[in-house]
Formats: sequence, C-alpha cells, structure tokens
Amino acid sequence: MTAEPRLRSERTAPVQPGAEPGLGLIRRPAFWIVVALLAAGGVRMALIAAHYAATFPIALLTATLLFALLAVPFSFVVAELDFLEREPPVLLAVAFAWGGLVATSVSIPGSGALDDIIAKLGSPGLAADWGAALAGPTVEEIAKTLGVVAIVLIARAQVNSVLDGVVYGAVVGLGFQIIEDIVYAMSAVALAGRGDTVEPVFTTFLLRGFLSGVWSHTLFGALAGAGIGYLVVRGERPRRTRIGAATLAVLGAWASHVLWNSPLLRDGLGNGAVALLAVLVLKGLPPLVLIWLLVRSAHDREADYYAAILVELNDPELITPSEVEALKTGSRRASARSHARARAGWRARGAVRRLQHAQARLAVELSRGTTDLTRWHHEVRRQRHLLVNLGHPEALVPEGKGPWRRTASAVFSTALAVAVLWALISSLGGA
Repeated sequence: MTAEPRLRSERTAPVQPGAEPGLGLIRRPAFWIVVALLAAGGVRMALIAAHYAATFPIALLTATLLFALLAVPFSFVVAELDFLEREPPVLLAVAFAWGGLVATSVSIPGSGALDDIIAKLGSPGLAADWGAALAGPTVEEIAKTLGVVAIVLIARAQVNSVLDGVVYGAVVGLGFQIIEDIVYAMSAVALAGRGDTVEPVFTTFLLRGFLSGVWSHTLFGALAGAGIGYLVVRGERPRRTRIGAATLAVLGAWASHVLWNSPLLRDGLGNGAVALLAVLVLKGLPPLVLIWLLVRSAHDREADYYAAILVELNDPELITPSEVEALKTGSRRASARSHARARAGWRARGAVRRLQHAQARLAVELSRGTTDLTRWHHEVRRQRHLLVNLGHPEALVPEGKGPWRRTASAVFSTALAVAVLWALISSLGGA
C-alpha cells in the first residue's frame, strides 16, 4: 500500500513558525553587529540630511513628507501579504532601517567608485551611457540583499516561508527607495540653482515616487528576498539547488534594475509624456509580472497550509468552510468585509476584519503547537457573537461578487492616476 502523497503546501509552506522575538535577540552577536551597522549608516545619512537642512530646509521638509507617503500604500500591500503569519514589527523596522540607512550609505560612495572604475577600464562614454545601469544595481542590490540576510542571522525562526523573504526584501527596498528619492530630490533642488524651492521636489516625486515607485526598489528587493527565503526554508532540497535558486533570484533583481537604469529605449519612442510612460511600462512590466507570479505562488502555498489546519478544527463556530476560502487571499478577505458592510454596516465590516485576524492567529498558534488557545478561541467567538447580533453571522464572499470587481476597480484607479500624472508631466514639460 503506497503512502498518500502530501499536499504541496505541506512540503513547502511554513511549519511551526517561531514565537515573537524578545530579549533573546540581544544575546546574539549578529544582533549587535546589525545595530552597529545601522548606527554607522544613521550617522552617515544624518550628516547628509544636516547639510541639506542647513541649505534647503523647506525643500528637505517637503521631500521628506512627500516620499514618506510612499510608505502608506506599500504598507497596506505588505500587511495583506503578511496577513496570515505576521512578521514582528521590530524586525520589519530593522529591515526598513537597513534599506534606508545601511544600503543607502554604502551605495552612495560605492556606486560612484564603481562608475569611475567603469570609466577607467572601459571609456568615459561607456560610463556616461551605462554607468548608472551597471554600477548602481551592482552595489545597491548586494547591499539590500544583505539586509534580508541580516534578518535571517538575528531571527532565523521568523523566516519560515518564501513569502517571509519576499516581505522582508520588499521592506528593505522600500526603506532604500524612500531615502534615495529624498536624496535625489535634494540634488535636483541644488542643481536647479534657484535656492530653497520645492518645484524640483514635486517633479522628482512625480517621476521617481508616484510613477517609478510602482516597480522599483521594492520589487527588486522582494525578488532577491524570495531567493534568500528559498535558500533558508527549503531544507529538503539539495544545497546546490537552494544556492542556485537564491543566486538566480538576486541576479534577476540585478538584471531588472539594470534594465530599469539602462539607456535602452531612451530615444526610441520619441518625446513627450506618452513616450515616457511607454518606456517606463516596457522596462518595469517584466519584473512586475515576475514578482506578481512569484508572490502569488508563495502566498497560495502559505494560505493552503494554514487553511488545512483550520479545516481540521471542524468547528463552524470557529470557522466555516466559506470563511476558510475567504481567508485565503487578500481580495477575498476584502470582499468579505465589503459584503458585511453592505449588509449590516461598518460595525459588521470591522467585526469581520477582527474575526479574520483572530482566525489567522489561531491557525498560526496551532501550527506552532501552542497548547493554550483560550485567548484566540474567545476572540473568534466574541466577534462571531457580534456578527450574529448584527444579522450577519458568517464572514463570506457573496456568490457572483468575487475578487474580480476589486481588480477592475484597481485597474480603473491606476489608469486614472496615470492619466492625471500624464497631464502633470505634460504641464511641467511645457512650463
């Protein structure tokens, strides 16, 4: 009699994720090495900020506020990706700080030095055309990837799926992108030579933040982080396979960054806002699609794993079959909340969200082998009782109103945003 094959999620998704890191972190030498690097990077970036604050204080404040807005939509995306087994806030903060302080402070002089080497070994013309495409990605992607490695070294138990690597890599990339964009904005102010003005800041924000931010450092970091996650998690695979996959992922991030910075298509699609948008789409779409497919696969594996744990409860008061399906993807979770609001108001929507959080946490604690689940049983039943009193006892997605509606809304909103940006770029170009 042959053994029944295990589900894909049982082989590749997390098993017994680690508990929240506490004081144990400070007992690890790697933690203090990371702290020292963060401090050194913080000093370096503080000196740069102090220089700009003394010369262009209003522009610096404007740039900081504008580019900080980038963290808002990306935080929502990361929160939905990380909904089932949430990463500790302290480690997410370390990842963000690594990208914003360590990776940037290394990349600013490192990219310049490598660009000089390209000019000497090649030619000044080569450096002028391809220096930004070769020097920047080489230094920056290594520096950012080391941020995910740092998380593994100080809290290995928290990286228990490929999706965890994606999340940490994306957060490192987000920190890098925000700080780098602020530096670029301030450089634009200095080059403009008009004093402490904010117009160059807004132009930089529109081009590097609003438009390019969709598929820039956050995506590159997520791709490299997926490779590190695979290397760490897939212990059943041969070492050479895991190292090869991690290397391929980091090279993919590097190649995507090279394509993004390259002079390809610089003059091939003409002038104007339409040509600019077309070039950005052609360069940014390949890594965007690749990351979307990779993240979807990793997220589905993790969701299948936790869904199987919840199904075994066989207790409709804790979770129903329809709620299991709704819990598995961000779009379905959002649809279930919208359905609750339409039927029973905003209180029901909030109760559904809290119910989903409690059900997800219950699945994680079951995976960890936690014996005392009273807290999470009580929270699930409390939210269930509230929903019953509101006349909406089940957090489900209504038939015929699936996630495609939210996708269509997102596409429409994106198209509208691009149209507005097109108009802004055109007006700035004509000014």
